[in-house]
Amino acid sequence: QVQLQESGGGMAQVGDSLRLSCAASGRTVSTATVAWFRQAPGKERESVAIIRRHGGGTYYADSVKGRFAISRDNAKNTVSLQMNSLKPEDTAVYYCAAGMGVILSNIWNGAAYDYWGQGTQVTVSS
Repeated sequence: QVQLQESGGGMAQVGDSLRLSCAASGRTVSTATVAWFRQAPGKERESVAIIRRHGGGTYYADSVKGRFAISRDNAKNTVSLQMNSLKPEDTAVYYCAAGMGVILSNIWNGAAYDYWGQGTQVTVSS
C-alpha cells in the first residue's frame, strides 16, 4: 500500500512559478512510476508529467513541455513538479499518482496507476 500526499498548490499570477510536492509513504518512490495529472472544471483529467521508476526517464505533455519539470528525491521519498511560466490554462486540481507496473505504452493512462493523492488546487490568474 502506498499513500500519497500533495502539497504546494495555491494562487499564482501569469508568469509565476509554483512547486508541487508529492510525499509518499509505504513504499519508496524510486520503485514506482509517478505521474502528475490535472483536472480543470468541465475537462477531462490529463497527465502532464511522468517520471518512470529506477531512472527510466521523464515525459511531458506538449502543453507543459519546457515550462514544467518533474523530479524525484529518493532520500525524502518525494516527487516534485516545478511549474514555471504559469498560464491561466494551468488552473486545475493537480494529483500525483503512482504505479508499480506501468509499462511505457501506458504511462499516459490514468487507469494504469494504482495509488492517487487527494489533489491540490492550482489557480493562475491574469
